[in-house]
Amino acid sequence: MSRGTLIIAAEFGTSSVKLGVVAEGMKLLSRRIESYPVQLGSGGVAEQRPEEWWAALARGLSHIEADMPGTLSRAGALVFSAQMAGVTCVDRDGVPLRPAIIWQDIRAARLARGLIGGFPEALGYNLPRLAKWIRVANGAPAKNGMDPIAKMHFLMREEPETWARTYRTLDVKDWLVHRATGRFVTTGDSANLTWLMDTRPGREGWSETLSEMTGTPLDKLPEIVDGCEVVGELTPRAAAELGLPPDLAVVAGGGDVTATALGSGAVEDGALHLCISTSAWVSGFFPKRVISVPHSYATVASAAGFRPLLIATQESAGSALEWVARLMGYGDTPDLAAAYGELGTWRDDDPFLLPWFAGERVPVDNDALRGTIYGLSIDHDRQAVARAAIEGVALNLRWAYDSVAKKRGVQLDGPLPLVGGGAANPELAQTVADALNREVTTGETRFAGVLGTAALAAPYMGWDRDVWHAAARLGNRVQTRYAPLPGRREMLERRYARLRTLRKRMVKSYGSGA
Repeated sequence: MSRGTLIIAAEFGTSSVKLGVVAEGMKLLSRRIESYPVQLGSGGVAEQRPEEWWAALARGLSHIEADMPGTLSRAGALVFSAQMAGVTCVDRDGVPLRPAIIWQDIRAARLARGLIGGFPEALGYNLPRLAKWIRVANGAPAKNGMDPIAKMHFLMREEPETWARTYRTLDVKDWLVHRATGRFVTTGDSANLTWLMDTRPGREGWSETLSEMTGTPLDKLPEIVDGCEVVGELTPRAAAELGLPPDLAVVAGGGDVTATALGSGAVEDGALHLCISTSAWVSGFFPKRVISVPHSYATVASAAGFRPLLIATQESAGSALEWVARLMGYGDTPDLAAAYGELGTWRDDDPFLLPWFAGERVPVDNDALRGTIYGLSIDHDRQAVARAAIEGVALNLRWAYDSVAKKRGVQLDGPLPLVGGGAANPELAQTVADALNREVTTGETRFAGVLGTAALAAPYMGWDRDVWHAAARLGNRVQTRYAPLPGRREMLERRYARLRTLRKRMVKSYGSGA
């Protein structure tokens, strides 16, 4: 295999791929973002064409090579991370049989409720099945139909011919790895989110028990490997399309939550970080499995050695900010820096925004919830709505954070890393610090996931003895600190008290309890 001196890391999000060229010491030498479309439709449709992920990767690499000639020939490893909970049906050659169903798709919500519910029932879950899921997988599918198991059952029912022709179902990153190497593999994080994986220590692998319980065959699922494993060399075809050496090592990689966790540098047990991207989450590594059934979060097996990684996900964050920006006339692909650059003066009587545009998962799992702008008056203007959006995302994140912070072993002192595209907005970062009453730090905001992805390949390159030492380096790269502002913090506390009452009523109106 090629023993070049650089890592090419690519993080595939919902709407774009972020590319980075990383050198020893986890130094980001070059970066590039290439977008691709999402097909959204009525009834909760959210699909993408896998070939467009690959085309965006090729475009980005060609731009990097044009900017820094000779860079691609120096690559020693290629590694991917990506959005999770997608289902790509492929034939024996890895050719997609239909567009990929991505995480945002909620067409399977009704099927999901049927899969998990039934007498005797609590919180929408059949108790005997829930007990088995918790014991084996440390969790269970959400009610919103976003998890791969619900999507697979949707295909079995609604597209039986496609399902019959499907050789493997792959997550986004898994399809990219196959396109690069010809191997069908996945990692622990993607496997766990199918809710067909046994995550008990020493038993990690596909579960016959969960397969039989749900009527979901395992023969269409790929092999589970460690995210730091070299799964093969770049094929001649892939190398030619990407402009990379044909014998380049391809590392298994991981899901975006693993990559972001590593990129935050917060890799000690119980250390949390926040991510604000299209969605948002509170996350952190733990020494053993953790779960909160009432609040719909748990640890999953991360891509790195199956180490438990807590994920408390909220469905809409950046997507809510984009929706409001479009509403305010900033175009179909709004410039969020322009939309939220001048917010005016924060007021006690500002409207509230509940960013539940795709339902919610943590701490209330209810796919029926919908976004709301509440409390508008005749003297509110565009800036007031923009303030409501920024504050709404921050206070919704506090809702999840407060739930996670109650768990034993969580570190509640010290700075809290904030990563993701939303972290690049200073108004949002400051509002998060004020909302949580905790210092928030930012570094390589938009490219933290890229650096975390590269950390998975660092041991192969010989840069660090393991992925954890590589990731720990990234925790020392704080660029900006946001300390809570006393006056603003007290105002937010008052508004949060009012929001709790409003939120409880809104959640109840959709048929669930806060």
